[in-house]
Amino acid sequence: MISRKPTSHEFNSMLTAYSRTSRGSSSRHFLLAALALCALVTLACHAGTFGGATNEDEGDPGRDAWVLPDEMGGIYKAQCGVCHGANQEGSSLGPALVGRPLEHGEGVDDLISTLERGVPDKGMPGWKGTLPDHEIRGLVIYLLEKREGDRGDDGQGVGDPPTIPTGPIETKHHAFLIEPVYTGLVEPYSIAPLPDGRFLVTEKMRGVSLIEADGSAATLITGTPRFWDDSVLRGTAYTGSGWAHEVALHPNYEENGWIYLSFGDRCSDCNSESRATGSPVTMLKLVRGRLDEGTTWVDEEIIWEAPKETYLVGAENGASARIAFDDAGYVYMTIGSFAEYRFVQDLSRPDGKTIRMHDDGRVPADNPFVDVENALPGIWTLGHRNAQGLDFDPSSGQLWASEHGPRGGDEANLLLPGRNYGWPLVSLGVDYDGRPVPYAKKYGIEFDPEELTPTAIDWTPSPGVSSIVFYRGDAFPAWRDHMIVATLAKNELWRYVVDATGELERETLIKALGRFRDVEVGSNGELIVLLEHRSGSQILRLVPASDESPTL
Repeated sequence: MISRKPTSHEFNSMLTAYSRTSRGSSSRHFLLAALALCALVTLACHAGTFGGATNEDEGDPGRDAWVLPDEMGGIYKAQCGVCHGANQEGSSLGPALVGRPLEHGEGVDDLISTLERGVPDKGMPGWKGTLPDHEIRGLVIYLLEKREGDRGDDGQGVGDPPTIPTGPIETKHHAFLIEPVYTGLVEPYSIAPLPDGRFLVTEKMRGVSLIEADGSAATLITGTPRFWDDSVLRGTAYTGSGWAHEVALHPNYEENGWIYLSFGDRCSDCNSESRATGSPVTMLKLVRGRLDEGTTWVDEEIIWEAPKETYLVGAENGASARIAFDDAGYVYMTIGSFAEYRFVQDLSRPDGKTIRMHDDGRVPADNPFVDVENALPGIWTLGHRNAQGLDFDPSSGQLWASEHGPRGGDEANLLLPGRNYGWPLVSLGVDYDGRPVPYAKKYGIEFDPEELTPTAIDWTPSPGVSSIVFYRGDAFPAWRDHMIVATLAKNELWRYVVDATGELERETLIKALGRFRDVEVGSNGELIVLLEHRSGSQILRLVPASDESPTL
């Protein structure tokens, strides 16, 4: 589900609402929500629509006051199921809320607006001023998640092995074929197509492999930094520390042979936290090296590393670690914040930042925080949760990043120097428990909404947006400079036209195959995709279905 980009006024209103203090008790809010929703759904049985509202009194009653998602589900089943069915399937008394178009729109903004103003000609009053924004937004996201359906495997690729389509796939501009290249990868993260058609691939717990263009062989690269293979299965997803992340080629790779590699650097007894807990600590690190005869990592140089005192205990600290290069000789890397949100707004810490360096690791003199006391000089932007994609738009030279939100609030952002993108102060989604992002209050952070940069594209509910790449090549000329977006939970590959204002056009290219972990442009202009699935992750190649001119 795609929401439009909020205006600066709307964004700041939301931020202001999230930053205010309590004005009511938890029992009052819960009872109000339950009673109002009961009345609401009775009317919605006749109106054929369901949505969310805002409240003039946009207070932050504190974490204990938020309605939990299970409680939302309970409210729905107790009060709404009579009309709309226990699973939103509809009944003789009311229409289904899933599996059918909603009369007044299906996006977050549509649903909020509908409930706010009501549908007077069908007997449904407006609920503006009755329910607080945070409760309604959480319920709207809950219902939208239900409308998208139960994925069964939580989007983790643990179901039946995917069936790759064998015929042409028709899209707006091009028809393409999907060619399986290599199967058998385990927990892959990144792929870098080489000029000769071969691929470098990272598997989180195994390392870097060189894979032949036809998929006939794979060779594990030796001599790289150590990667750790210990992990914990949490639900259907593995988490761990000390893993391999992004592999990327220097723009002048054919001349200099440099390969860049990000990974979780891990150590024990190296800072106060590791000594206090007796556990290893980790943080992202960026190095570069070359391949000696194609199989051995040599000439390693450190490009960026964090101070050891910033290393943390826990899974995937600093997750994301995507790499991008501009045309001026700089390299950029994203650093996420898997759980330690308290550090994201701290300029002395790497968590939740984008880093900018010269391609040899020197700190650029014009970085925005280079002269700020105690700030890490490499910081380019801050306020990120977990940036999973990073690339430059060749038509504008602008840097874009895709980012995981919590439950909703996945984002695409135009990264401008020194800007703050808001996490964990605010999100257009809600926290995993259904409550608004509460961390400004939790960590005692005061902020000015005017200083935060609005989201360019919001994805709510969360598709689990992953890698992005701007298309450069001749195989699909009508896609040139378009942003290709991979998703994990949604299991779809998208094409976007974007500019500084946000989304201009969107199209789904592929769906329902598995987790699209990474997407890159191959040496001949084909799209190279890392498809992640527990039955065996694989490399796919998207090629034109014919030599015919694209459909314009």
